[in-house]
Amino acid sequence: MGWTCSSPFFYTGDMSLLIASWNVNSIKARMGHLLTWLDAFRPDIVLLQETKCTDDTFPHLDLETTPYNVSVVGEKSYNGVAVLSKAPIEVLCRSLIGQTQARYLEVLTAGLKVASVYVPNGEDVTSPKFVNKMAFFDALQTRMQSMLDDGLPVIVGGDFNVAFDPIDVYDPKHFKNRLLFSDEERKKFRTLIHHGYHDALRLKHPDEVLYSWWDYRAGRYDRNEGLRIDYLLTSPQATDRLVDAGIDRTPRGLEKPSDHTPVWIRLGGV
Repeated sequence: MGWTCSSPFFYTGDMSLLIASWNVNSIKARMGHLLTWLDAFRPDIVLLQETKCTDDTFPHLDLETTPYNVSVVGEKSYNGVAVLSKAPIEVLCRSLIGQTQARYLEVLTAGLKVASVYVPNGEDVTSPKFVNKMAFFDALQTRMQSMLDDGLPVIVGGDFNVAFDPIDVYDPKHFKNRLLFSDEERKKFRTLIHHGYHDALRLKHPDEVLYSWWDYRAGRYDRNEGLRIDYLLTSPQATDRLVDAGIDRTPRGLEKPSDHTPVWIRLGGV
């Protein structure tokens, strides 16, 4: 099928930066979609989640013909995060304190601190895995606060597995106090925002219904019954450069897609 890119701009070399985040739900299964999207959308920095492979089995060869440097943190069959950047990458942090799964990667690239994050799903609000999810949010908050210390622009993006506001859920009444929209999860996410970060998409589109994830089941995508659980959070220095933000639905409509679709922001030049 043909590819129609919904990006309203392309990189022009004017020091602006196009930054995207995408939970690919298996890098090997979605490599064809990823390569096509990279060529069409032309982001400068890409944060990936749920790569589902170890560092040594990550498909680096498939990306060799692209202009991207690659850094990964992975584990077999589950989780996994990566950063792709046209600029050189310096790895700053590969995990959060007290966390052992491959869910966090922080780098310095293109004059920015950038982190790719995959928050645990939590399974159910009554599950021990939900307690672990809350602990992950606490560890993430601590790290995100420390990232602000030296004044560099910071971007923290990824799959946060929480819908923040009712506008981010196709049926808020149905999801009330359920996984992904419980008061506890939303409070944890709000704490991230209140400690010096901005939800970039909502700064540019405060009232627009935009989703980043649709369940594979029950024709949710065709009916646009989705949730916005993928975010790019910007520090004040990055927010000052924010030009636009959006969600590219194109990859979700392809054959055998990830259940997520890319979210993106554009930063203006210094």
